[in-house]
Amino acid sequence: MKLPSGLKIIENQEGAGPVAETGDTIVYNCQIFLNQGDEVPLNQALVERQIPEDRIRRVDGLVLIDHIVTLGKRQSIAGIEKALTGMRAGGFRKIRVSPHLAYRDVGLPGLVPPDAVLNVSLWLREVL
Repeated sequence: MKLPSGLKIIENQEGAGPVAETGDTIVYNCQIFLNQGDEVPLNQALVERQIPEDRIRRVDGLVLIDHIVTLGKRQSIAGIEKALTGMRAGGFRKIRVSPHLAYRDVGLPGLVPPDAVLNVSLWLREVL
């Protein structure tokens, strides 16, 4: 399934909570993988930067960071924000994000190479 932005949804599990809309503050978790399958260790990098313990979530052996953003304020990459908009709290999406909706030709030094296609797993935890 594709969203109007061109974002490809690979997997979608509907949540039971409220729908996240532009202007809503939300809590989400994500795992990011390069197109070749290597995980981008973003969660680990944030833990090493000493994120407060109350923002670290451990689920099924995964260490995830609670990201708290307001949709529409460009506080996360465009592909993630577009995928979260319209999701219900408690939902899960796996998406493929083109470089133009991610880190473009700059990348994320030391983590994401320039022009990388990303596969992202998203969990929408709460709509605040």
